[in-house]
Amino acid sequence: MAGQKQHLTPRTTRDHGGGLDGAIASFGGARSDWMDLSTGINPVPYVVTGLTSSDWSELPDHGAFERLSKAARQFWAVPEGAAILPAPGASAVIARIPALAEPGRVQITTPTYNEHAAAFAAQGWSVQADSPAEARVIVHPNNPDGRLWQEADASATLTVIDESFCDVTPEASLIHLAARPGVIVLKSFGKFWGLAGLRLGFAIGQPELIARLDDLIGPWAVSGPALKIGERALCDTNWANATRQRLTADTKRLDRLLTTRGADLVGGTALFRLYDVDDANEWQDRLARAHIWSRVFPYSKTYLRLGLPPATGWNRLEAAL
Repeated sequence: MAGQKQHLTPRTTRDHGGGLDGAIASFGGARSDWMDLSTGINPVPYVVTGLTSSDWSELPDHGAFERLSKAARQFWAVPEGAAILPAPGASAVIARIPALAEPGRVQITTPTYNEHAAAFAAQGWSVQADSPAEARVIVHPNNPDGRLWQEADASATLTVIDESFCDVTPEASLIHLAARPGVIVLKSFGKFWGLAGLRLGFAIGQPELIARLDDLIGPWAVSGPALKIGERALCDTNWANATRQRLTADTKRLDRLLTTRGADLVGGTALFRLYDVDDANEWQDRLARAHIWSRVFPYSKTYLRLGLPPATGWNRLEAAL
């Protein structure tokens, strides 16, 4: 009401990669001094060119959405019976999916990306790790251990298949299930293409479900620049193929570097690796003193996750270890 102070409840803070502000507060240095390996974002991003002033000043038109969706359909081999919804990041879709069905039980096997459980719980769902339920979320490949799921795992009435990290292993994709009733496949643009700040993601599934998600997200959800960059990048298959080769080679290099220093490989993808170490917090502190940020987990004292360094960062990482 007018004249009265409005008090907003702060958003719940959940464990994620990133958070360089906290690292800087504890270990010093300027942001430019740090190498952030706590996320699974490609350190060699797709090069952005060709934007015009109208991309920033005009509302995105329907044609731009259609062109991006067409490029996405071709890149991911989306089945004809499935619809595609570009969105302002996969997280925006994750937050809205639980509203597609009446609250019940959702099966989310842990450990995994924690925003799914938070989103379902916020909508009144009961989250459980193992028992069959009306809804199920499978992160494929899983974050943080890289586990791959099978078609039989997409068994619930509402099934979310989060393929945010699947672009490094396209042969493992479950995208062919996207036309199945009740299945929604999520794709993230920011990770493989290294443009997380662009905030672009996709929901792919049965047209009726996708139309309801579209209504929940609202109009003009994706910016003009994101539509244009996304379309161009999805059409650049040469870049994607070369990037997969580079990421695979760099992953092997990172594994050699860590395992020769006492870490045991648990799993991961070609964008991040999960290691078991004697004391994860001690390893994180050691790296942080060299202004290299890594990922540890509140549920494990020994899990350390590292993304890939840029080409100029390998010697620095080796010296810090």
